Amino acid sequence: MKAKSKTKIVVAMSGGVDSSVSAALLKQAGFDVVGVMMKFWSDKNASHNLTDKKADNRCCSIESEKLARLVAKQIGIPFYVVNVEKEFKKKVVDYFLKEYKSGRTPNPCVVCNKEIKFGLLMQKALKMGADYVATGHYVRTTPCHSGLDPESRVRAQTLDSGFRQNDSGFSLLKGKDKNKDQSYFLWQLNQKQLSRVLFPVGNYTKPEVRKLAKKFDLPTAETPESQEVCFINNSTNDFLKKYLKIKPGKIVEKTLRHGSGQAGKVLGQHQGLWFYTIGQRKGIEVQQGPWYVVEKDYKKNNLIISKNQKDLLKKELILKDVNWLSGKDPKLPTKIKVKIRYKSKEAEAVIYKLKNKSYKLIFTKPQRAITPGQSAVFYRGKELLGGGVIDTN
Repeated sequence: MKAKSKTKIVVAMSGGVDSSVSAALLKQAGFDVVGVMMKFWSDKNASHNLTDKKADNRCCSIESEKLARLVAKQIGIPFYVVNVEKEFKKKVVDYFLKEYKSGRTPNPCVVCNKEIKFGLLMQKALKMGADYVATGHYVRTTPCHSGLDPESRVRAQTLDSGFRQNDSGFSLLKGKDKNKDQSYFLWQLNQKQLSRVLFPVGNYTKPEVRKLAKKFDLPTAETPESQEVCFINNSTNDFLKKYLKIKPGKIVEKTLRHGSGQAGKVLGQHQGLWFYTIGQRKGIEVQQGPWYVVEKDYKKNNLIISKNQKDLLKKELILKDVNWLSGKDPKLPTKIKVKIRYKSKEAEAVIYKLKNKSYKLIFTKPQRAITPGQSAVFYRGKELLGGGVIDTN
């Protein structure tokens, strides 16, 4: 991959192996590379316990910053830290708490990507005179206009004539490594963002990335994986207990008539509906299980549980805040493949647009534990088409 020396690229660095290799690959290709670490909000900021390392945000801890600086020094690029604590708290953490309080189970990483990494950082990078922002996500992009020069746009490594492409703009494709593909978390991006973003490791597998890190002699070559929510250091419930009040209610067994107002047998008491999620089995303080959370009745403050896993199966759901990466709706209804959570398998469905700007998905086969607040993400082959937030099921 050859580069024009005037092309400036800001790389979001976290002290991990993926962003480190991304920066090294771009530097090796001859681009003007700048490393930037964003300083996010953490529990340490809230408690003012500045000596508590456990309260650090894992994406930007003191150790992570040291590693990122060492990587920048090793490959010979400038490195800066940008404080976005207030914006992260407002856009990501407050959203996270608000969603849980409203009875939904949110995806904070989806919001962080849209608002912070490809929103705020991109704004700051463009002000710095950057042409592109690069991250260590395992995804790929491809320009869809045949007249574009992919080499000058730093996209030669992503092109594959076998991929389906939009009629215009940029497509977002799954990463080469099926086990590490992170396209699920990027469904809220738009064409303007895609035109300015690069994913240098998207065409590599994780083992290949670690080999590259050793080749470049990077101190992050053996950095362990981190897949938890970055600002939560213990359990999600411990975090929620710190910021949401306890609101006791009844734990009720699901009955056939429950939906029409016929209450089932009261089995116990919960301390707040936000401490539970659909499909949950562990942590339900009711004897003679296993029990599964199948519904949350916020009007009556009841937690509905069942021993029958069939009560978790649904064929339909309603979506809100739908985004199509192409910038426009396809002809609907249409058949698509859908993931209702990051690690779930793609399922066949037909998507319909409703009159109130929401959408309906009807699956070919019932899906387990469809969870309000989570993302339903659309695919066609290797291409990410878009997604939406599950509103009801």
